[in-house]
Amino acid sequence: MSKRVAVILSGCGVYDGSEIYESVITLLQLDRAGAEVQCFAPNIEQMHVVNHATGEVDEGERRNVLVEAARLARGNIKALADARAEDFDAVILPGGFGAAKNLCDFATKGAELTVNDDLTRFIQAMHKAAKPVGLMCIAPAMVGKLFGDGVHFTIGNDLETASAIEATGAVHEPCPVNNICIDGAHHVVTTPAYMLAGTISEAASGIEKLVEAVLAQA
Repeated sequence: MSKRVAVILSGCGVYDGSEIYESVITLLQLDRAGAEVQCFAPNIEQMHVVNHATGEVDEGERRNVLVEAARLARGNIKALADARAEDFDAVILPGGFGAAKNLCDFATKGAELTVNDDLTRFIQAMHKAAKPVGLMCIAPAMVGKLFGDGVHFTIGNDLETASAIEATGAVHEPCPVNNICIDGAHHVVTTPAYMLAGTISEAASGIEKLVEAVLAQA
């Protein structure tokens, strides 16, 4: 029977939403593996909107995370509030700054971050049911808050960022772009992706392994 996987998006675009390449590679690998996928995103306003041509914040622009994420999902997306752990075997969170701005507030609060209530409810229900959770790029910033003290993760080799996340109780493991960190006790799989990747193929090398490991645990 096909594995049922939820993919949690945080908008559309690396600077204020989900990283597009990471999201597409994830969806492609899940499809190749025959998984049944449903995308979700919180139905909230983005922290801000960034002009991706200039990298500058557009102060007069307002966008909705769910509406923007629907671009990546080709419209096949649901509000995160509707996600139920009993409907899925696994969940994967691509990165992009949206993970640190819209799914949580790590981008502004660092170790004092809070996580979106709907995301917390869903992920902790998956964790309680011993179902695997995959996170990539900066998305692992939330693991200490979501899984508690002692959860192992990687964001690559950025010691300053890793230290801020470790202040939440998580334990960082340095990892190259083409590999993954597996915390078997917590059923958590992480990979650096564009925290380290210089090309889409480099990002894919770790993401493909993450998807494979998540499905193997599902």
